[in-house]
Amino acid sequence: MEVILKVDSILKQFGELKAVNHLSFDVRKGEIFALLGPNGAGKTTTVRMLMDIIKPDDGTIEFFLSDSNLSRKPLPVQLGYLPEERGLYQEIPIIRTLEYMGVIRGMNKIDARKSSEMWLSKLELLDRKNEKLSVLSKGNQQKVQFISSVLHNPLFAILDEPFAGFDPINQETFLEIIKEMRDKGTTILLSAHQMHLVEKIADKVLLINNGKNIAEGTIDEIKKTSFAGEKLLITFEGQPEFSFFQNDDAVERFEVIKEGEIKVFLRQRKSLSGLLGKVASNIKITSVKTEHVTLHDIFVDKVNQDKERNDAD
Repeated sequence: MEVILKVDSILKQFGELKAVNHLSFDVRKGEIFALLGPNGAGKTTTVRMLMDIIKPDDGTIEFFLSDSNLSRKPLPVQLGYLPEERGLYQEIPIIRTLEYMGVIRGMNKIDARKSSEMWLSKLELLDRKNEKLSVLSKGNQQKVQFISSVLHNPLFAILDEPFAGFDPINQETFLEIIKEMRDKGTTILLSAHQMHLVEKIADKVLLINNGKNIAEGTIDEIKKTSFAGEKLLITFEGQPEFSFFQNDDAVERFEVIKEGEIKVFLRQRKSLSGLLGKVASNIKITSVKTEHVTLHDIFVDKVNQDKERNDAD
């Protein structure tokens, strides 16, 4: 697939803080690209530089959305943007707000209304189109904000925390909507903290911490460079010692989740027979189950590794 966004060594510094530290990545046409990181990692700063809201101190950002656009900057009609901080007019009827947002993105008023009503119907808000945004629930306001970002059918959509304010049912609805947009030709860059949702839809993931790339690739590629893909969840009684885990070559790491429950991450291609024997000898087990390692597990591990490297420097 062809590259339609190329970010090359961008730097953004606020005083002594390097919010984004020479970050590079490519986004290819027709993919869902997820930008992930803890609070303060540099995600929103990166998104704002992509949107040209703030300028990088160094490095370049180039969009390749059409052959005729030699400036390498997206046109309003080509780009959709859902900001993390919501900003639609609260006291104006919803349909008027959406029509206006469509017009400033290059649509005529008739097409803007038609697209707005199509999206409102899709998200079960058509009967409320003449109400003010302020009377809607937080989740429904988020739906309207989303519509305002994509009603012009952009080639590239940047969605910052698109699942914020949604219950699990609406989260699943928006997973399907985002996949449908991709399948119809919109390339999507999203920033979100709900790892279990990102894992369901992302074609490629970039994990950042302290403004730097700490892991990048497909979910499968990132998993191959992390754990064996398995973990043990062990529930137990009493207050046992866990020092025996530290000297077992089958154990990557372990963490006590809460009282009576421990999570053990396994190394690749190591026999578990010895480990399970030690567990049975040292812990009064009530249950054991095996699960696949999740993107959340990998994310936490990569961030911890990055912190340890920084502390050692």
